[in-house]
Amino acid sequence: MIMSERITFNPKQCGGRPCIRGMRIRVQDVLSMLASGMTRQEILDDYDYLESEDINACLEYAAAESAHPVLITQ
Repeated sequence: MIMSERITFNPKQCGGRPCIRGMRIRVQDVLSMLASGMTRQEILDDYDYLESEDINACLEYAAAESAHPVLITQ
């Protein structure tokens, strides 16, 4: 799993939010850039320390987070 190797959590960094490889760029930042219409290549060009696998890991993380079960009570 790519995500487990690239997404890190540190309570002393970015408020404990998920970041990429211990750097101060959050998963949310990358997802927001993609959502705003930036291409993968534009992100990689603007952030030369990021790798294509980092973007994949962000997408994988977002998919995993949205796949939680929903409990319906009646």
